Amino acid sequence: MLQYIEEAGRGDRQAFEQIVRHFTPMANAVAYEKLHDYQLAEDAVQEAFTEAFLHLNKLREVEAFPGWFKAIVARQCYRILRRKQHPALPYDEAVESRESSFNVTDIIEKKEARRLLHESIDALTSNMRIAVQLYYFQGYSLQEIADFLGTSVPVLKKRLFDARRKLKGALPVADVLSVFNHLYEGGKGVLHIVNGDVVGEKLRQGIVQGDVLVWREVYSHGPVFLEPWEQNNRLVRAHYLEQTLGIPQKEFIQISKEQEKILADFHKYDEVVLWFEHDLFDQTMLCYLLHWFSKQKKGSTKLSLLCIGEYPGIELFRGLGQLSVEQMETLSGTWKLIGDKELKVGQELWEAYVSPNPESLQQLLTKDTSALPFAHDAFIAHLSRFPSIYNGLGIVEQITLRMVQEGIKSPYELFKNVGDKLHILGMGDLQYWHILRQMAQDPYPLLQTRGLKEFPGYNEPAMPFQDCEVVLTAFGENVMSGKEDWAEKKGIDEWYGGVHLQGVAPRWRWNSSSQTIQ
Repeated sequence: MLQYIEEAGRGDRQAFEQIVRHFTPMANAVAYEKLHDYQLAEDAVQEAFTEAFLHLNKLREVEAFPGWFKAIVARQCYRILRRKQHPALPYDEAVESRESSFNVTDIIEKKEARRLLHESIDALTSNMRIAVQLYYFQGYSLQEIADFLGTSVPVLKKRLFDARRKLKGALPVADVLSVFNHLYEGGKGVLHIVNGDVVGEKLRQGIVQGDVLVWREVYSHGPVFLEPWEQNNRLVRAHYLEQTLGIPQKEFIQISKEQEKILADFHKYDEVVLWFEHDLFDQTMLCYLLHWFSKQKKGSTKLSLLCIGEYPGIELFRGLGQLSVEQMETLSGTWKLIGDKELKVGQELWEAYVSPNPESLQQLLTKDTSALPFAHDAFIAHLSRFPSIYNGLGIVEQITLRMVQEGIKSPYELFKNVGDKLHILGMGDLQYWHILRQMAQDPYPLLQTRGLKEFPGYNEPAMPFQDCEVVLTAFGENVMSGKEDWAEKKGIDEWYGGVHLQGVAPRWRWNSSSQTIQ
């Protein structure tokens, strides 16, 4: 949009038409808030666009356009208020009349719902009303609205949260968002796909309406394939997960088939919402799903995404599971539509991630992947797990040895501190116990686990660690100092996405200085 504003400032009428198309619904909503008449609001906006085009060359910074144009709209509204008023036409009815027609029964049913909704909205403060109109009814992003209104995104989120809370208490429905969806989005069924059981259970506590599907996979661990549902691929992966994490093959295969069946029936929903986070665990899951959806005919089903990497008041954000039900509620409805760009980037990242050649992923990460803003850092972190050129250690092993050197001896504390340091990986306890086990195994162990008979397994408490102490071996000291290379000394048999490294001379290494695979 900034490019169009620059071109329009040089007199390009086609560029200005793009600006008009983008800002008209937002400007109409703002004008209606002041004039309470759609026809007058439309007149004000048309006058504002004329004034803006004539004076656009005076705008010094294109980034200031939203606030500058809003001021012009407000000025035109004040001019109209001094003129003779015309019979008022409600804003939403005028918009709806342009979009589609309904039969008599539809109109009667929706009229009562609309009356209840608008009575409740009218009781909100002006700031809340305009936020609701622009976000829910017009579909602008939080950042676009914040720029236009001259406020911050956190303040806008707070207004929407307060509005939902007030409306929920005023309307005779369990979730006010269902009213918005029914009246303005046409949606009756929503499928929410989430990354874990904790998040799923919280969503089911009235935060959202619709079905919740917990996607149970750990694509950041073990072999992954372009088509994981193919029988041979599934068997290879199931065997690996059982050997390394203790997940029974039969259970893994059954869960995979069940969730894939639900996913295949996505057409019965009006919308599918993906709830994910910034880390590698989630980004691999997200990219797999986007790759899958990119191959489907979606019909009338909308795809939406809620993906965050932080939350106000939480210094170290590890994931959605940290949030309370009340905090999760502030996120409800803030998802955005998934378009071609998101699908394309997700598809390309998944294909590169499952490739047996990591250079394809590295090359892709030099391009623009901003459609999925957390993907770049997450997949760079993935590449850092490869054995380093310095001593054959991946980033997890390297940080673990450093923590032990600094005096952390409890496996619990190691998992917590390494997890905090490398939260970008989203590493689970079973993944970490697998790595710790390998570091302590003969031959050439890096660590000793004193007082430990065996590592905890799948669906088992971590009681074996109660009296365990982790210490560095002499070989581990030499590896840390770069005198020994762990991969060359011990050999390797490990999967990194679609890359299978084997033997004492790994084909691919990580250079932490240049942040590249070589």
